[in-house]
Formats: sequence, C-alpha cells, structure tokens
Amino acid sequence: MKNVVVVGASLAGVSAIEGLRERGYDGALTLIGAEPELPYDRPPLSKEVLCQHTGASNLELHQRDWYADRRVVLRLGVAATALDTDARTVTLADGGSVDYDGLVIATGSIARPFSAPGSAPPPLTLRTRLDARRLDERLEAGQQLVVVGAGFIGLEVAASARSRGLEVTVIDLADEPLSRVFGAEVGAWFRRLHERHGVDVRCGTSLTASNVDGGRTRVEFGHTSVLADHVVAGVGATPAIDWLAGSGLRIGDGIECAADLSTSVPGVVAAGDVVSWPNELFGERMRIEHWTNAIEQGRHAAGTLLGDHEPFRTVPYFWTDQYSAKARFVGRATASDDVHVERADDGRLVALYGSRGVLRGAICVGAARELAKQRKAIAERTAWRDAVHAGAAPV
Repeated sequence: MKNVVVVGASLAGVSAIEGLRERGYDGALTLIGAEPELPYDRPPLSKEVLCQHTGASNLELHQRDWYADRRVVLRLGVAATALDTDARTVTLADGGSVDYDGLVIATGSIARPFSAPGSAPPPLTLRTRLDARRLDERLEAGQQLVVVGAGFIGLEVAASARSRGLEVTVIDLADEPLSRVFGAEVGAWFRRLHERHGVDVRCGTSLTASNVDGGRTRVEFGHTSVLADHVVAGVGATPAIDWLAGSGLRIGDGIECAADLSTSVPGVVAAGDVVSWPNELFGERMRIEHWTNAIEQGRHAAGTLLGDHEPFRTVPYFWTDQYSAKARFVGRATASDDVHVERADDGRLVALYGSRGVLRGAICVGAARELAKQRKAIAERTAWRDAVHAGAAPV
C-alpha cells in the first residue's frame, strides 16, 4: 500500500493518521476535509466556548507543522462528493479527484435539521466551529433563548446560556430530558438540575409553530408561546453518508462495517460517528457519536487497513458538563433496560443499566471512583443481580 487517503478532517480522521504513521506506514497520505480550517475538537463548542464566552479559537487538534512533519497533504475546504470503489477515486466538490489504494472514511455526522410551520427561519444548530462562532456572537445577557431538544447538546447549550445570563426555555417531546436513553428517573434528575438554575423545562410537548414577531421569533408549543431572541435546535445528528451513494459500500445506520472496522469493499475502512459495527463485548451492532470512540476507532481502523484484523471491542465512554455537574457514562443504556438508581440527590447521581441479566451501562455524577468500578464490571460482563447487590462504592 503506497497511497492512503483519509476523508474527514475529524478527530477520527486525525487519529487514523496517527495510527498509520505510528504503525510504520511510510507512503503518501492525504487528508480531505469539507471545512476550510485545520481539524479541531468539537466537545468544547457546546461547553467551554459558549459557557465561558471564549470564542471558538484555539481548538485545533494539531498545528499545521504537525501535518507537515508527518508528510500529510491537506485538502481542506473541499468536500468529498462521490466515491468510485472500482476506480479507487474520491471525487471532490471543486471538480477534482484523488486516487487511493487505501481509504479511511471518517466524515462523522451532521446536525439533524429541524423546522416548524411558520414564517421564522430554521433554528440555529451547533455542530461546527462556524455554528459556535455565530451563536457565541449573538447570545447576550437578558435575551430569551428557546432550545428545541432536551438531549445532550440541547442541555449543554441551555446550561451555557444560563451561565451567561440568558433566560432559557427547553422544549422536548419526551416526558423528561434524556429519558429515551436513561429512563424517567434519571431524566427527572437532569430536569431538576436545570430548573434549580432557572431554566424553564417544558417536556411532553412539541414546537408547533414559529413565526416572526417584531424582529423576534414567536415559538408556539402546547397551549402557550414564548417570544424568543434566538432558537437553537439540538435534535440529534445523522451520519454524513450522502456522498457515498452508488459507491457499493453497505449502508444502514451509517456505514455497516465488520468487527474490525473494514467495510464491504476491500481497501476501505471507516471510523468514528459514521460507523456501525458489531461490538462483541455487547453482542450488538452499534454506532457511537462519542469523543473517546473516535480516537480509538481511528487508530483501530488504521491497523485494519494495514492488515491487522482484530475486532474492535470497547466499553463506550461519554461525558457531559452542565453547570458544576460532571456527568460520566460508560457502556450502553436504553430506557427499556433494567434500571437501578443507587443514588440521586442534588449533587450526585449513580444509576446502573442491565439487559438480559448482565450489567451493560452506568451513569455517574460526582462519583469518579464508582465510574471506574462500573466500567470494569461492564467489561467483565458482571451479572445484573451481582452488580445491583454490590451497591455503590463510597463517593
């Protein structure tokens, strides 16, 4: 293999570059990215950037000389628009193309669009550095912000806006924030957290209309309305796979990969948000939009491309910071799992999730030692009964 192309200037894409060079790959290496900027870190966009009003600078994963030192050709500011796996060619938006004999796809995900009937423009989203800059520049103390979606991004935006003195209303169709994933009791804990900080949380309702009203936006939901200065939609993300139509890659919820992150086409691997793969630790196919997963999969995909076909097994890890609450989650959870809440007071939360008699997930707030214990127990496939009876470690 003499010519590897990485499509996606993402954390997963950069991690793949690191993995390739560290494993001794010495051939040509090209990184293609749709955004004009050097690859950057995304989690701070909804946390530090908005909360601390620091602007969206200094987020680069590496400076330009890092890529030069590793002899990486940067093709930034031009998106990949098509993939011909027979000719082994990536077509670019500027009409050019790049040949490869090894390909890493790490195009990540994009914000799911949202709109409501009415005359107002679509809500703002927060996915890119440009999104963060625009939102950061617009938010001012005393303004009214409406957030549609009480998922991780929506709640982080709400917390950041409150810390800057905005009035915030959060709307979500679910009965409680995050309840589709963590269940009603944990969702209620997050609702109370935000209500204690002055957020108006309106769950069990949906945005039905959005109209311009004197230069602001009249947002209607349920039997009431809010006059907002800004509306932000945080209703999830979808894998960036449209450009792969007709490529011959197997597509489902993202690119359907084998356990080693190889795709259905020889010489093509994938990593990060865009990947669906069978995680043997859990016995299920999953797609994960988490920071740690992007790093681990990028490096693993590099190894697979170079001939190491070990399955990628991981206990997923995710964090969210809202106000002073630092929530950490390991494993997997759905609201339909067995749920055991060990502790749920104002400052701390520990909840376990099980399925088919086995511990499979845990969320911990203010309980770092408990998190490490549960991650180990999940990897060891501890019986649900034993996990529940063990009780929480001192926190």
